[in-house]
Amino acid sequence: MAEPQVLFDYTGHLPECPTWSESENALYWADILEGEIHRYHLSSGQHSVLSFHEEVGCFALREKGGFIVAMRNAIWLTDKHGLLQRKVCDNPSNPQLARFNDGGTDHLGRFYAGTFWGPGDYNGAMLMRIDNDLTPKVIQCDIHGHNGLAFSPDRQWMMTSDTPNRVIYRTPLEEEGEPGAREVFRRFEKGEGIPDGAAMDIEGCYWSALFDGWRIARFSPRGEQLEEYRLPVRCPTMVCFGGDDMKTLFITTTRENMDRDEVTKYPLSGAIFTLPVSVAGMKKGPFIER
Repeated sequence: MAEPQVLFDYTGHLPECPTWSESENALYWADILEGEIHRYHLSSGQHSVLSFHEEVGCFALREKGGFIVAMRNAIWLTDKHGLLQRKVCDNPSNPQLARFNDGGTDHLGRFYAGTFWGPGDYNGAMLMRIDNDLTPKVIQCDIHGHNGLAFSPDRQWMMTSDTPNRVIYRTPLEEEGEPGAREVFRRFEKGEGIPDGAAMDIEGCYWSALFDGWRIARFSPRGEQLEEYRLPVRCPTMVCFGGDDMKTLFITTTRENMDRDEVTKYPLSGAIFTLPVSVAGMKKGPFIER
């Protein structure tokens, strides 16, 4: 069985939202707490960083070039250099208490971004969507910490996770992609890790980074665990597929809230790993504006 390998000599604070650019042969990701978007070009090994004035919860590449970026206070369109061009909408949550977190695009090129409720006293976070005409819409509430966004290859299901509540949900989608009532896909017991960021493969299986679980796992469309891969760090944060054949899994990890002793003992915390897998992943398309 293949084992995860370090992508290159890098460790971040809270790397998240890995995003593969097929046209560039490059991996993008955010470091949320540092307010950065990173790019690593696999062929040349070139690593570049864009800095923003707030935490970058998630982002997507735009079909027109540049990014759509969900920061703490608002969602913005930017150019390829990260310069803010247009505010799409404000954070509909209280931005002092809930920053944006996981997000991505669906098959129609719409952008989704969820929030994480910082105080942790109740499920005060939500998931919103930015449509192709830039109209914002809150589509789910009653969330503590949104994560795990992915869409099934048959376009019938939206997958999400609520990390602090230890649950993965699936939500049925109508023909035009409108969500129905979400349902529980799988719950996790203490010691299994908790479901963080995720991706879907072409067979409809869901790959989840299990935060605090030292591993990533692949689940069938019925929620059965099919495979797991151990990591040399405690907290993976998200996965995405990429590479020429979409059979490379990129795995982000974190060192957030780790003391000096843990970082010394597990110095790869915050690194990005790669893992060759036998099944191709779903491609993550750009945000499309009309």
